Amino acid sequence: MTSLTEIVMPQLAESLVSATIDKWLKQPGDSIEMYEPICEVLTDKVNAELPSTVRGKLVKILVGNGEKVDVGVPICIVETAEDLVETAQATEQTGAVQHAPTNAAGVSQVHLSEDDGDMRGRYSPAVQKLAAEHAVDLTRLQGTGLGGRITRKDVLAYVSSPERASQPPQPQSQPLVTMDPKIALRTTGIHLNDSPRTPAIEVEGRAIPGRGEYFIDITPTRETIATRMRQSVTEIPHAWTMIEVDVTNLVILRNKLKDEFKKREGFNLTYLAFMMKAVVSAIKDYPIMNSVWAVDKIVVKRDINLSLVVGTEDSVLTPVIKNADQKNIAGLAREVDELARKTREGKLTLSDMQGGTFTVNNTGAFGSILSYPIINYPQAVNLTFESIVKRPVVINDMIAVRSMVNLCLSLDHRILDGVICGRFLQRVKENLESYNLDTQLY
Repeated sequence: MTSLTEIVMPQLAESLVSATIDKWLKQPGDSIEMYEPICEVLTDKVNAELPSTVRGKLVKILVGNGEKVDVGVPICIVETAEDLVETAQATEQTGAVQHAPTNAAGVSQVHLSEDDGDMRGRYSPAVQKLAAEHAVDLTRLQGTGLGGRITRKDVLAYVSSPERASQPPQPQSQPLVTMDPKIALRTTGIHLNDSPRTPAIEVEGRAIPGRGEYFIDITPTRETIATRMRQSVTEIPHAWTMIEVDVTNLVILRNKLKDEFKKREGFNLTYLAFMMKAVVSAIKDYPIMNSVWAVDKIVVKRDINLSLVVGTEDSVLTPVIKNADQKNIAGLAREVDELARKTREGKLTLSDMQGGTFTVNNTGAFGSILSYPIINYPQAVNLTFESIVKRPVVINDMIAVRSMVNLCLSLDHRILDGVICGRFLQRVKENLESYNLDTQLY
């Protein structure tokens, strides 16, 4: 007798208790190879592809797009027997269910349940988004998904059907924010490589008559950001300080090396790499900056793992450069380029997000000259590198035009005080101002 295998939500990280199905990559009837990705999941740390633990044919999806599921809960059923076609047809006709014991791999062997429950009124975010784009009234559709649920295929089929062509056009929602493409974005700061990204706000659902507002569903990533930020400002007594640095020599050095470096390495030599090198050198002199609060003690971390704040169009993530103090300037530039690219392409792994001990943020990338960063809980410090701008500066009682930058530091006042942070920033300043044409990248 042919058996069916449940694939359950695995524990992708030690602290992970649940995840959200973002998108199914396979549909019922599709063949699946061992370790082939079957869906994309959202966790509180990163997006990831979930590989199949068996080889066979996907028979049934148990958790739809946009639904949250606990670790260990089945998300789909895969047929692993040799005669897949006949059994799948028999299953669709009878819907019989029998529960079998767990197999050797720890995955239970089950058969389909007859009672799937009525899910016709439940719409996933992907279906709602597609319906809003095409002004489709979902109550007019017949679902072919689990329990009669409407799927993306159902919406697309309706849009291209003759029935839809005979219907009058439906009013569409207006976007919450519109931008005139003729208006150029301001890009102050001489170290900008390109125009800063702006969020694309998508409104799901229809406008409420008589109301000048719209509703936007909270994504799992945004919910996690809100939780962490609230935890940080609630538990950590924030303090803030800033220092001004003359980076004229650094600007001259980078301008001299950047073109040759790009040809040699294939990626940009950014100011952030020089700033990180200055920071890790200062942390070695003041290791208390690389610590966390542990109620009855302060834990000073031996490894210097820099969390790099990377903004996308709809979220902010903090991938980690491990053992940053063991890397030269070129190595740090390579890590920055790789992690930023993986973040924007949605290819970060859980390993990329774990182990950070000190956070740096390049807020100058979008022209900021002054910011008050929120600490990346449970770390003790968040340091921002603002935009480099030319300013008149008094040197030896004479006015000179210099390239200046602000460094803004938020600190956990349970661990750190103004004296130690002031000395730390002075050391970072000394390191940045010591760069010259003899500085080695490798």
